[in-house]
Amino acid sequence: MNRTTARRTGLAGALVSGALLLAGCSGDAGHEDMSGMSDSASPNASSEDPGTSAEFNDADVAFARGMLPHHEQAVEMAQLAADRSADPRVADLATRIEAAQEPEIQTLTDWLDAWGAEEGSGGTDHGGMDHGGGGMMSEEDMSALTDASGPEFDRMFLEMMVEHHRGATAMAETEIADGESSEALAMAEDIRDTQNAEIEEMEQLLSELGG
Repeated sequence: MNRTTARRTGLAGALVSGALLLAGCSGDAGHEDMSGMSDSASPNASSEDPGTSAEFNDADVAFARGMLPHHEQAVEMAQLAADRSADPRVADLATRIEAAQEPEIQTLTDWLDAWGAEEGSGGTDHGGMDHGGGGMMSEEDMSALTDASGPEFDRMFLEMMVEHHRGATAMAETEIADGESSEALAMAEDIRDTQNAEIEEMEQLLSELGG
């Protein structure tokens, strides 16, 4: 091999080695960049419960605290209709009220847990509501409804539930005006629309029953 050939061979080898070295460095840097991106993205992906808005305020908490015992009492009242109502229309309405509000009870409970807020201090007697009563029935009212049956029950149930629903729609309007949580606002709008329609239905039933 002459000197020219040797020089060309050495130069080619150096170029190949340099290219391999650069490729290796580039691969390591790319791996580090991708690893860093993956590590930084993971916390953001799991930091928020997809079922609960991260944005909420005191009005949202007050709404959940007030509506939770309100719904619980409505379900309690509705369950009485199964073996006390004499009118199938009243029994059907009670079934719809229970079906609509039972799932919302769990949702309201989940929100309060996610927001780090305790439930209202009223407990099972439904007192201590942030919205100031909200159409809740007293213990005496509930006792009288429990003791009633037939047409008397139907009339009492409708009269009490109209008042109860008016309290719920008032709380819903307050939430719509002052709340921030998108989920709570959506529930408030649904409660307002559904229960206003049910109030009209119950008032029509009362007029037909002579109440």
